[in-house]
Amino acid sequence: MRFVFRSVSLAGACWMAAQSAAYAQAPNDEDELAQVYADKTTISIATGRPQALRRAPAVATVITAQDIATMGANDLDEVLETVPGLHVSRSNGAYSPQYLIRGVASDFNPQVLMLQNGVPMTTLYVGSRGIIWGGLPVQNIARIEVIRGPGSALYGADAYAGIINIITKGVQDTPGTELGLHAGSFRTRDAWLQHGGKAGPLDLAAFLRVGRGDGFKEVVASDAQTGLDTVFGTHASLAPGPVNTGYHAIDGGLELGYAKWRLHAGYKQRSDVGTGAGIAGALDPVGRMGSTRAELDTGVNDVDLSPGWRLSLGGSYLNYIQKLSVPVQLFPPGAFGGSFPNGVFGSPNTWERQLRLSAAATYGGWAGHQWRIGLGHDDLDLYRTQEFKNFTVITSGPLTGVPVPVPGGQLVEAPVEDSFLAPHRRRVDYAYVQDEWSFAQDWTLTAGVRQDRYSDFGRTTNPRAALVWDASLDLTAKLLYGSAFRAPSFNEQYGVNPVASGNPTIQPETMRTLEAVLQWHAGRELQLNFNVFRYAMEDIIKTTPNPAPAPGATFRNEGTQHGRGAEIEWVWDPRVDLRFSGSYAYQRSTNELNRVDAGYAPHQHLNARLDWSFAGGSTLSGTLNRVTKRMRAFGDMRPPVPDYTTLDLTLRTALAHSGWDLSFSLLNAFDADVREPSLPSAGIANDLPMARRSLSAQASYRF
Repeated sequence: MRFVFRSVSLAGACWMAAQSAAYAQAPNDEDELAQVYADKTTISIATGRPQALRRAPAVATVITAQDIATMGANDLDEVLETVPGLHVSRSNGAYSPQYLIRGVASDFNPQVLMLQNGVPMTTLYVGSRGIIWGGLPVQNIARIEVIRGPGSALYGADAYAGIINIITKGVQDTPGTELGLHAGSFRTRDAWLQHGGKAGPLDLAAFLRVGRGDGFKEVVASDAQTGLDTVFGTHASLAPGPVNTGYHAIDGGLELGYAKWRLHAGYKQRSDVGTGAGIAGALDPVGRMGSTRAELDTGVNDVDLSPGWRLSLGGSYLNYIQKLSVPVQLFPPGAFGGSFPNGVFGSPNTWERQLRLSAAATYGGWAGHQWRIGLGHDDLDLYRTQEFKNFTVITSGPLTGVPVPVPGGQLVEAPVEDSFLAPHRRRVDYAYVQDEWSFAQDWTLTAGVRQDRYSDFGRTTNPRAALVWDASLDLTAKLLYGSAFRAPSFNEQYGVNPVASGNPTIQPETMRTLEAVLQWHAGRELQLNFNVFRYAMEDIIKTTPNPAPAPGATFRNEGTQHGRGAEIEWVWDPRVDLRFSGSYAYQRSTNELNRVDAGYAPHQHLNARLDWSFAGGSTLSGTLNRVTKRMRAFGDMRPPVPDYTTLDLTLRTALAHSGWDLSFSLLNAFDADVREPSLPSAGIANDLPMARRSLSAQASYRF
């Protein structure tokens, strides 16, 4: 009740402010404001259909291809760092990104659902986008839609802390042919080709990108092997030493369309991906990882049936392979008192395929209502696993989890029953219903509920409701409530590891969120968005020690977390050639078991951008990013993670009538020492160092 009462009080304050502003708006200003602020920005993931962003029943951000080009971003992570309430952190292994939304953080970041053209990119092993991510280029992105807060009522599992939908470029976004080149620090180089046009009666858009980079080489002062050296009296650690962040990449995409039918095909290959600060927290200069993602989705949208009814059908197939190019070096030569003279090596590989079928019907024949009814089936199959290693692990006694060499010390393939995970399959059936009810002028209530039935852990039901009031032409107020769930990953259910064993009986994590929103066009030049939120997480999945005398730990539902915060966004155009935009986010999240800060995510995050247009087609853009007050989790006695401020500068020019587009970027211009928090178990005392000052240049030609 306290959660609901305090949140409703915040919402009431917002409602009174909205009502006061509505009366303050002079009637004769309405027509003028309508011309200036006509709704041109839309979002599709809030309700499953395109609608004006300001009226969407969600706290959402839309980033267009033009925004991406102006800020000079080359990778998805650079773009997402500009979203209010979202901070891009890093994991130890491969430095894969962790999208921390409103203080929700965990090892593999499965609490954020990433979609590509509306299709989940989730992998089954760890429940996120995959350990071996290797970045995502932005040249083929038409727009990015981000929702902060729950979305399980429409999207099911993992639409928990937020949703990120990446929409690739279609024919309308890529008229003609474009060839591009990019080069930068750390021997980064990319080339891409994209085309949009007609192939007979078909719309066709295609994209191909090839890239590679050696990665930055920032130094880690101490690692997990440093601690083991203290125990064993050895000097095997490679620290101080550089992190390993190189990669090779191939990305491809194809879209075909005819009338209301669309087909998307995608390919994402990453090879020779570096191991970051080491998979086991010990520096690994030799390990190389790889992943291959091949996907196909097709469907028809909004096919007219009987009066008032429309039908959409969709299906997708994903084949994902995680296979290490070179076995990772978990610990260096001489580890564990010299018992591993060549080092401790492992190579866990997985193969999975996912088939998803869906149908949605909309009905608009009832005045004031827009109904959406959906059904679906997912067949999720991690059909093969394989592990090579030169060690076995002690499974009992005080040395549980310590590796010992296999006879001969050679790399051998482990039997499936003794490997890290055996194959498993999961089937999901779901149904949902949603109604957008315009029950009075300027008032809309969107309410929906979804039930998912999982073959391995049962049912879960998640409702949501959103009240949207257009208080005046320049002011919109929203009150939102939703619940969400995060399905346990296969590693959490079935993983074989004496240090952190899987648990087939665990249940999904759950979350309830209440939000209040004001969106205000304060004048012809200024737009402001303000929201406050509270959330409660329950049944959080984490490893907890097994009862004595059993050694090791097991995944269990034993955590609760509460959070609250506020986010402010602004866009100010003081002149036709000058724009100042940005956001400030504040959050506090508490681990209720210990009544301490949940850790890792910044309490305060400021991102501000200034864009100056000049010379009839050139833009100079500067982005300031300030990240502060990142606390440690319970039991981690290190001081808080240091704050940092970065400045990125981009000069972009489109040469009139020539087809050329050039840009030059200076990233981290102040050469700030940026660090992301490491887990205490990783043994990296001074956290994960990020790239220092760097340069990049890009040129593209359209013909």
